[in-house]
Amino acid sequence: MKIRTIIAASYVALAIVTAASASAHDGEGETVSKHFEGVIPNVPGKSLIAVEVDYAPGAASVPHTHAKSAFIYAYVIKGAIESKVNDGETRIFRAGESWSEPPGAIHSTSRNASKTEPAKLIAVFVVDTNDKALTTPIR
Repeated sequence: MKIRTIIAASYVALAIVTAASASAHDGEGETVSKHFEGVIPNVPGKSLIAVEVDYAPGAASVPHTHAKSAFIYAYVIKGAIESKVNDGETRIFRAGESWSEPPGAIHSTSRNASKTEPAKLIAVFVVDTNDKALTTPIR
């Protein structure tokens, strides 16, 4: 029953973020905006956080990990995102497609697949409430 609640909460967060997100894009590179954060009331110690990631044409994230407790659902809402998680294959996800990342995953590739069009994704995190750093660059 708990997993159903988490999935339902993820869909609610996605709906909120999609309705609230602005389509303006300033500057080059990657812009990350937090749109939702809340404690999951029936899952002690867990929170749900939704962020929007805007990529300028050709922009990329540095290789990174996320909070050790984070389960992530990513959904492309605009353009195409090239992604590689752990030892999986490098894939291009287009608007309407999604992927997930297990806790402790290494996200070695995350970039706009287009050199001419912007791209945008929503990432929904189920994470330990006390984990504050959602993303850490790999050095």
